[in-house]
Amino acid sequence: MRTAQVFRLSMAHPGDLSELERLIVSETIRAADVTAIIGKTEGNGGVNDFTRGYFTQTLMALLSRHLNKPAEQLIREIPCVLSGGTEGVMSPHYSVFCVSDAKGTQAQRSALAIGTAFSAPVAAEDVGRRAHVDSVAKAVREAVANAGIERSDDVHFVQVKCPCVTVARAAAAIAAGKTPLTADPNRSMAFARAAGAFGVALGLEEIKPDSFADASLLSDFSVQSPRASISSGVEIESNEVVVLGNSPQWTGRLRISHRPMIDALDIGAVVDVLADVGIAADPQVAAADAGRIATVLVKCEPDRRGRIRGNRHTMLDDTDINAQRHIRGAVGGLVAGVIGDGRIFVSGGAEHQGPDGGGLIAVIASQQRGSA
Repeated sequence: MRTAQVFRLSMAHPGDLSELERLIVSETIRAADVTAIIGKTEGNGGVNDFTRGYFTQTLMALLSRHLNKPAEQLIREIPCVLSGGTEGVMSPHYSVFCVSDAKGTQAQRSALAIGTAFSAPVAAEDVGRRAHVDSVAKAVREAVANAGIERSDDVHFVQVKCPCVTVARAAAAIAAGKTPLTADPNRSMAFARAAGAFGVALGLEEIKPDSFADASLLSDFSVQSPRASISSGVEIESNEVVVLGNSPQWTGRLRISHRPMIDALDIGAVVDVLADVGIAADPQVAAADAGRIATVLVKCEPDRRGRIRGNRHTMLDDTDINAQRHIRGAVGGLVAGVIGDGRIFVSGGAEHQGPDGGGLIAVIASQQRGSA
């Protein structure tokens, strides 16, 4: 039996790991139990958002000291998935996922299960193509197996961080006689997210291997995974996967649930996913129940049709503010207003990840004693 713990910690700046350091020193967290990190940094969320790499470097140095292992080894063992951009009321923070052995017999009900995996490095010429999709799918299957989740339906959230192609990587590939899908780093991030979403869908058997082609990515938006959350960045070369679900092979009071968000105004999905974990929002979560929420994970995307519930939006036409920054701020405000807490993970770029113009929301919360 294993048990999972989740600690949602604030940061004063992208290199501030003082709260995690304090918990490790006080022995509240064992450094050896740290399995994955998912967090929000205050960068721009784009190709040149170096806050993600800064945080990762600081984290691995901290864990290296406590585990007496090289940071270069840890970075290939512990997924650190960061999304830049804390627009609006979002607060920079990171959630630490810990796994430890638990004594006792099999649980009578399912509890939060966590699995992780890394793929082999993805070549620049493969980013956004079928080879990239297959690479993600293989890692997703490995992470599901690592979590001990036997039923695909028990998987609620799959976080993937994919590499993208920078100008330098594209030039190196071309010099070697290879042809990247695109040499535009921003376009490459979008294709990488699409490949990640297709990979999750394939790994969870939501789609069949022969049901799509390379040309389907960023084209056929009928293909989607309602449980995928994909980010892309220059700070990694492999796909990093974190699978979150529920399993009777795990014990503890934490459980996860998810709901699709049909659009950026879908407050009903926020209320419903909270109800799934036994928390009422009327209209905002009460302070006593807010303390039961371990973390909130959201994926969102500006509607490509340029309208929300029949009314025009201008997110895609704004040359001053990137559309992803618009949508993160808007959806972040919506969810934070219900939760009563700005420490929520809201990531843009939801290509093939839930309904067009929508996305998904997942909540991990502690169950009250005696709840089913």
